[in-house]
Amino acid sequence: MEYVLMKGNEALAEAAIRAGCRFYSGYPITPQTEILEYLSWRMDEVGGEFVQTESELGGINMMLGASAAGARVIGSSSGPGFSLFQEGISYLVAADLPAVLVDVMRYGNGLGDIGQSQGDYWQLTRGGGHGDYRTIVLAPNSVQENVDLTHLAFDLAEKYRHPVIIGSDAAIGQMMEKVALPEMEEHDIDKFHWSMKGCKKGEEQKKITNLLYYMDNYDEFLANKYKEMEDNEQRWESMEVEDAEVVLVSYGISSRVCKEAVKVARSQGIKLGLIRPISLWPYPIKAFEELSDSCKALMTVEMNILGQMVDDVILATGNKYPVYKYTTVKDVPETEVIIEKANKILSGGEV
Repeated sequence: MEYVLMKGNEALAEAAIRAGCRFYSGYPITPQTEILEYLSWRMDEVGGEFVQTESELGGINMMLGASAAGARVIGSSSGPGFSLFQEGISYLVAADLPAVLVDVMRYGNGLGDIGQSQGDYWQLTRGGGHGDYRTIVLAPNSVQENVDLTHLAFDLAEKYRHPVIIGSDAAIGQMMEKVALPEMEEHDIDKFHWSMKGCKKGEEQKKITNLLYYMDNYDEFLANKYKEMEDNEQRWESMEVEDAEVVLVSYGISSRVCKEAVKVARSQGIKLGLIRPISLWPYPIKAFEELSDSCKALMTVEMNILGQMVDDVILATGNKYPVYKYTTVKDVPETEVIIEKANKILSGGEV
């Protein structure tokens, strides 16, 4: 195992290389540009293909073509650029093709701002493209998880022949931490029976097209795929929930502050707990089965204006508990404020 000090975005890019990814196409946009910059030279070192496209629209469609040929492919963007991926994601789903997509979230609607945020939760978990689809969404909260979840994302994408999204944020992408890098893995571009390959005269040509056009049981096929994901791919981390009276629910950079808040609150005699979704979809409903009879309320801690995860917590708990929110925008949530709001919940005050 190799240990190095790396920036989050660059660690993610190196993880993709070590997972056998040999194709990247995308467009620079802050705060994910380091992924593109790193792969612009690293992909060449390993014999892969790097394309800086004219737009994110071009990038996702090039990924679709490379994936159809059997390659492990990755693309990355942020905010307004990720919005341009949406049509292509729908087409990847329609063609039953694997791909890994990265959204390093930033703040605001429209062009927005380059500041850190977690404002793309609804887009990532509901899908911004047309039709009936969901995508597995993995949310790292450290540079090490940028590495680990990138490798997992490729495996899941191929397991389900489906796009998988890594929902990172600017803080995780820009921070530097010690990481353990895995060994290099080679990917055989010809190993899939379904991928596009050359054929001899008289052999049937392979076609990558919309499954809807030739699959009689397409509706059942797609429904069963998503059910399998929901049954098997829920991921989370729990902390002190067994007797917690207030349980925080948070992901990404916000969850790191919540971990500190739980420790500080416990030292003060406040029974605070934490559920950290690692898969934003499928949402880790099973994690909430660990809640005890002591639980009085839950509170999401997230960096957006509207509290985008609140609805999922309400659904996950069957609306059995009141669900509050503590939201910030460009600033990381503060430990002291988290504890103050938990105390107000317990005392019946206004949060």
